[in-house]
Amino acid sequence: MLPRLYPIIDAALLPGSGDQAARVAAFARELVKGGATLIQYRNKPGSGRQMLADARELRRVLGPEIRLIMNDRADLCLAAGFDGVHVGQEDLSPESARLIVGDQLWVGVSTHSVEQVLQADRTSADYIAIGPVFVTTTKEKPDPVVGLEGVRAARAATLKPLVAIGGITRINCASVIQAGADSVAVISDLVHDPAKSVAAFLRVLR
Repeated sequence: MLPRLYPIIDAALLPGSGDQAARVAAFARELVKGGATLIQYRNKPGSGRQMLADARELRRVLGPEIRLIMNDRADLCLAAGFDGVHVGQEDLSPESARLIVGDQLWVGVSTHSVEQVLQADRTSADYIAIGPVFVTTTKEKPDPVVGLEGVRAARAATLKPLVAIGGITRINCASVIQAGADSVAVISDLVHDPAKSVAAFLRVLR
């Protein structure tokens, strides 16, 4: 169901200047060139208008073959023709997101403890993310690190597909899969030379 690698495009971290939607789409094309089949789009500080412009350009450029997930915004997921939405603990609940996107699209949910995993397991979420596994620099106020033990505990708490996130690199990703994750979500270690970076991850994760 989930590919081993779950790239996340964080619009705030992309290098360069100029038209943001074009830069986001160009970056996504490089991810796909490296072998990515599932991509989440995230833009925490962005306006709804900018997020929708970016998302629609992603959908246009990548076509229906690539599964696209919208972070936080179930409404923009629908408006851009995405394939699912991912919500955090402070966003819409998985069930509220499900009411908006319907039964055919994916709903993913972030968790940061076994208790939250157990709660998410009782929802209609299609997959559960656990993290941060390692120290991460992509959030201003990250939750406490759960470590590989947290991944093992999450795996024991749910049969739903499990995505590990937070500080995951080509060096440590195999250990995360061995701990029980089905997929690893990566942001920072894909920013530079994304096509080669995705290909390198996939070689490790095979």
